Amino acid sequence: MDLSNQMIKDFPQDERPRERMIQNGPESLSNHELIAILLRTGTKNESVIQLSQRLLTKFEGLRLLKDASLNEMTEVNGIGMAKAIQVMAAVEIGRRISNLAFDDRYVIRSPEDAANYVMNDMRFLSQEHFVCINFT
Repeated sequence: MDLSNQMIKDFPQDERPRERMIQNGPESLSNHELIAILLRTGTKNESVIQLSQRLLTKFEGLRLLKDASLNEMTEVNGIGMAKAIQVMAAVEIGRRISNLAFDDRYVIRSPEDAANYVMNDMRFLSQEHFVCINFT
């Protein structure tokens, strides 16, 4: 059954993202389903699933969505300031969690250690950058 054109209330109970997350865990959901849970509601004419798919399509997935501004997100019909802020807050929480391991004193003993130290900040840069690490 094609669920993409239905509103969430019309989905079978066990096919709704929240219920699937409860039953199968967050790893069982697609990116657009996770975004749909954050957004909570769609629009009058569009399900939250469709809205989350359009948001991800505009930003070509999570890679560009993570750097989207409030203004860029609110350009998507159905994404107002509150929904954009919710998504940005979730992205920032994810960013902070990914950096937790580096809050402790980091020891660099190899080029790989140095690369791992800067990887979270540089992974998705679209232009080459030169970084100098100075530990004193």
